[in-house]
Amino acid sequence: MAEPETGKVNPNPGAATPAATKPAPTAVQDATKYVGTPAVGTSKAAAAAGVAGTAPSTEIDRLRRRFVWTMVTGFLMAWFLAFFRFFLPRTLFEPNSVFKIGYPSEFALGVDTKFQQKYRIWVDRTPDRLFVIYARCTHLGCTPDWKPSENKFKCPCHGSGYDSEGINFEGPAPRPMDRAKIELAPDGQILVDTSKLYSWPKGQPTHFNDPGAFLTGV
Repeated sequence: MAEPETGKVNPNPGAATPAATKPAPTAVQDATKYVGTPAVGTSKAAAAAGVAGTAPSTEIDRLRRRFVWTMVTGFLMAWFLAFFRFFLPRTLFEPNSVFKIGYPSEFALGVDTKFQQKYRIWVDRTPDRLFVIYARCTHLGCTPDWKPSENKFKCPCHGSGYDSEGINFEGPAPRPMDRAKIELAPDGQILVDTSKLYSWPKGQPTHFNDPGAFLTGV
């Protein structure tokens, strides 16, 4: 009677054990395989070179959006101001033509130039009257200079000359300088009105003796 078989004996103990069967690659694994060098400038190329990929900078985008909105807001504000300005009256603000210059006792004989810059006038006092010369050359409208050493007005533009009372005597000026209307205000001060001028047209009678062109007895 044969003995029961206790185990199978490998007839070829020197033979290698068959290797475990390697599973077939899946579609996902195939998709991660690259042939050659990845395209330059891609995250794959950075990973292939051992460089970590960087996320897009949101700070630059934020600054760009802020700049664009600032420009749009400024443009709209400019248009709004131009639209608003269209409905405002176009007025010119000029100095008041009627003003006080003080009391007659404050002016000595001769020419006083302290109101030239503010009102463009000279106060002229002679032994018998006080009047105001409007400081405008009758040639082309320049403002002459008072030359106390020469006792005359001299226009710096074209050389017109006037005596101490504004009467022309040299240069291209065609006639004397104008005089402004003056009168005494209720408080005793001299009130000047440069909107009303008295002239001496060339070859015609003078208006320097008209009422309002001078003061006497002051």
